[in-house]
Amino acid sequence: MSSGKGLPPVWRQETLRHGLEARVLKFPAHLVAGYGRYLNKAFVRHKETHERLAVYGQTPEVMVISCCDSRVTPEGIFNVGPGELFVVRNVANLVPPYEDTEGQHGTSAAIEFAVNGLKVKHIVILGHGQCGGVKAFRENANAPMATGQFIGRWIKLLEPAAIAMACMPIDKADDPQLAMEYAGVRQSLKNLMTFPFIERAVQQGVLEVHGAWFDIGSGELRVMDPESQRFERAEPDTAEATE
Repeated sequence: MSSGKGLPPVWRQETLRHGLEARVLKFPAHLVAGYGRYLNKAFVRHKETHERLAVYGQTPEVMVISCCDSRVTPEGIFNVGPGELFVVRNVANLVPPYEDTEGQHGTSAAIEFAVNGLKVKHIVILGHGQCGGVKAFRENANAPMATGQFIGRWIKLLEPAAIAMACMPIDKADDPQLAMEYAGVRQSLKNLMTFPFIERAVQQGVLEVHGAWFDIGSGELRVMDPESQRFERAEPDTAEATE
């Protein structure tokens, strides 16, 4: 068994503590290769934009709160370049209610920065089909902690959405999974309005909040009507869509 003397101090300590064979941890080769392609193609194409962003900072008008599912990429879905979206991703694209308590409020901190710091004009909650977080909640609603120490607590944020859906179902004809995905977006929009600075910005007309849903398989985007709260297929302008 190697002693790990050639490793950095922290790695060497972990190697000795766990009795593991000393080895050098390598960065994934396919990521380095991908970076090379990005540097020679996408970065070059947007070089002036990157230089401008580096000097003058970011000024996105839209914040997107999306699921961390690897199949959902907001920048790709909306075909935008660097600096155009301020994106936060978490399990099941959830927004917690406003809390004035100690703790690590990652999503809330990002929302605060987007609204008070960047002065975004829009916040979009982007749900998606076959969401694993929503599925975990549906399958473990009576014992959410069975899904894990952290995930269980997090997906409990969907409980009010499930109660509202049971009492006043909007999507009666939809598949239960899909209906819960919609309900989760609606609940996150409600939770957004519990933040005093968001409520104030909306009332002043300087901020709008929106709900949307994306189908991974078909590529279909549905946008929530603010009055009916139903999700309708987005119909992009044909001329703009072909540019």
